[in-house]
Formats: sequence, C-alpha cells, structure tokens
Amino acid sequence: MNLVSRITNMITKPKDEWPVIAGESETVGSLFTKVVVPLAAIGPICQTVSSLTFGHGIPLTNVTWKPSIGSALAGLVISYVLALVGVAVVSFVVEKLAPSFQSGGDLPQAMKLVVYSQIPVWVASVLYILPYIGILVILAGLYGLYLAYLGLPVIMRTPQDKVVPYLIVVIVVTVILWVVFGLISAAVIGTGAMVSGAMGN
Repeated sequence: MNLVSRITNMITKPKDEWPVIAGESETVGSLFTKVVVPLAAIGPICQTVSSLTFGHGIPLTNVTWKPSIGSALAGLVISYVLALVGVAVVSFVVEKLAPSFQSGGDLPQAMKLVVYSQIPVWVASVLYILPYIGILVILAGLYGLYLAYLGLPVIMRTPQDKVVPYLIVVIVVTVILWVVFGLISAAVIGTGAMVSGAMGN
C-alpha cells in the first residue's frame, strides 16, 4: 500500500477502493504505523503552529491571546496522544457493535473502516494552520461519514438496512468520546499553564 495513492483513491474513488482495502491483510500495528501515526500528527502540529503564530481569538471580538511555548507543546502532545487513543477506542467500539447490526469483522477490519474513513479529516487538518479556516475541516468530516457509509457493507459486511443505524450509534459514541477527550485536554493543559505561571513567579 502506497499511502499517497491510498489517500488519493479514498478521496476521489472510494467505491472502488473499499473492496481493495477489504482484501488486504493488515494488522492493528501496521495500520497504526503506516497510516495513523503520520496522518494523526497533521492536525496537532498545524494547530500548534497557528496558536504560536497567530494566537487564539474569540470570533466577532477583538479578544486574542497567545499560549506559551510550553503550553502549546503540551497541547500538541496531548492532542496527538488522544487522537491515537481515539482511533483505537472507536475501532474497538465498531468491532463490538458489529453483531448487534448483523455485521462481522475482527478488530483490524473495524480499524480499517475507522482509519480510512478518517483520511479526509486528517488531510484537511492542514487548514488549522490558518485562523478560522480550520472550520472547513467540518466539511471533510461529513465526507468522512459518507466514506464510512460506503465502507460498512464492504468492510464489516453490514446489511444495507443496518448501515445507517450502525453509523449513527458509532457517531454518538465518537462524539461522547471527543467531548471527554476535550475536557481531559483542557484540564491537563490548564493545569500545566498554572504550574508554569507559578514557577515563573
């Protein structure tokens, strides 16, 4: 598998690419090292560069602020680690939910679905480097849901009438997961900033 070709094919002709992916012998480890580890880093890196260059701002106001380098790097590491953990957790959920929707597939197959559906979001995350443009990543997320919709019958052998309910449940679990991760990230970064400030004083 060539990663650039896989990215291009998933974005331009996913209906043709999913059967190819279904037939590939991948492990959880190979998916992580070949795809997740490099692509999941795009968003955190671009967000960090943006925050250090432009700072953070509240839309429709003149309120802006820049994080310290230490706080920004802590945010980068935490966001990256949580992104990796998130892929693993959602893949586990997809696998465990499969029997409830008359689907099949082991953890590597479930991870294929999660990882390759996420490609548009990871690629579009480069937009985070410019303030306010990053919101367009939401559109990439919608396309990622479409990829998952196409991939469920192929990768997890989901009956067509079960695809939408299966996808909705996975979306709900994913949203809950990212809310929790967001709270964890904010708490850890906030604590780090307080400690850094105290030490500076």
